[in-house]
Parts: sequence; C-alpha cells; structure tokens
Amino acid sequence: MEAGYGQFCTVARATQALCERWTPLVIRELLVGSKRFNDLHRGVPRMSTSLLVQRLRYLEDIGVVRRTAVGKMSEYSLTKAGEELRPIIMALGHWGASWIGSALRENELDAGLLMWDIRRFARIEEFPPTPVVIHFKFRDARRGEGAWWLVVEDGVADLCRDDPGRDLTLVVDTTVRALTEVWAGDRTPHEALRSRELRVEGSERDAKSLWRWLGTSAFAPTRHKARRSSGLEVTP
Repeated sequence: MEAGYGQFCTVARATQALCERWTPLVIRELLVGSKRFNDLHRGVPRMSTSLLVQRLRYLEDIGVVRRTAVGKMSEYSLTKAGEELRPIIMALGHWGASWIGSALRENELDAGLLMWDIRRFARIEEFPPTPVVIHFKFRDARRGEGAWWLVVEDGVADLCRDDPGRDLTLVVDTTVRALTEVWAGDRTPHEALRSRELRVEGSERDAKSLWRWLGTSAFAPTRHKARRSSGLEVTP
C-alpha cells in the first residue's frame, strides 16, 4: 500500500485504509452477500483477479474481512468492523443517485454487471410459483454479452449465458443503456418503452408484471426523487 496522508486525523487514516481504487466496491459486494471469490469478481469484472486477491488480503489484515475455509474453497464475509461500513457505502450510493445520476459514459455500460445485479436483487417473492424464463437481448452489448437468460424456479434465480432450452415467459429486447437507466432509476420503464429503446415480448399480463418481478437498484428511489425535485417528468 502507498504511503498515507501523514496525518493523525481519523478521516485521513480511514480514507487511507478504505479508499484505494476498487476497495469500496469490494466491500459493496460483500455487503450484498457475495461470499465466493468468483462471485466477488463478477461484481467487479474489470478488476484483475490478482488485485482482488491483494485487496481481500489487505482487508483481512486490517480486520474488515474474515476468510473461512469451506471444504476446499474459501468464503469471505465482513467482520463487525466491516458491517459498520454498510451505512457509509449506502450513503455514497444515495449521494451519487441524488447528485450524479446516470449520465453514463459508454465505457461505464456493462451488460454482464447489469445482469448480475438484476439476478441477485430480483424480487423472488413476487414471481409466480410456476417457472419464469426471461430472455434478455441486448442490441449493442460487447461481443459475447448480447444474450442472457434469467430463470426463476423454486425460489431460486439463475443467470445463464447459454440458452437453457426452456419455454420463454418474456423476451426483453433493449439497449444496454436503456435497461441500465431503468434499473438505476434515471428512467422509468414507460419512458424506455415509449422511446422504443426497450421492448418486452410476451403475454400482456407477464409484461406488466416484469418490473414488479425485477424491481430496481437499491438507489433507484433516490434517483426518482432527485428527478422530481429537478422538475423532470417521472412517469410510472
């Protein structure tokens, strides 16, 4: 780790410990329940695996992360000190939703990360008891990331990169930006559908249920509130 700020101030020392590039995002992944190394990496896909190992080791050394052997695998979890970072990380997210919004640059759009986020926050309790298979087709995703299948069955959500060969409940045909902005709260489904950047194919009943099933990012309500305060239309 690089030399610190050289100040006794606890703000300086905490920043030195936790604000290196990627570290807050690794903590974010642990806060939302990722435990295995591969799951953590799926949440920070542009971080090298060697750097992720380094950050996890450092967080373990300072008492924020706990590593536990589970068979031949390791699982990571937050200590009490790590859990106390939850309101800080959430506050950063809400501040960003209020003041930065989702004016995303092209290099910030990532279909894989978006789908991983949707899978883990899908509102399983809202899905019907019968299996639901949703095919997401991204018109402009990077090569190899244009097709995804979300399969929800028996209270479990699985994300597939290959066609599972199941009957489809819905097809979501969209740009990466449109679905990202709906997920983040910078647009509503109605706005994205009206622009034709997003289409939903399937029964009318299931199409209307889609957004209740998927929900939104934890920070989307804050973004909706900020848009209203700015006088921007927010149409349900």
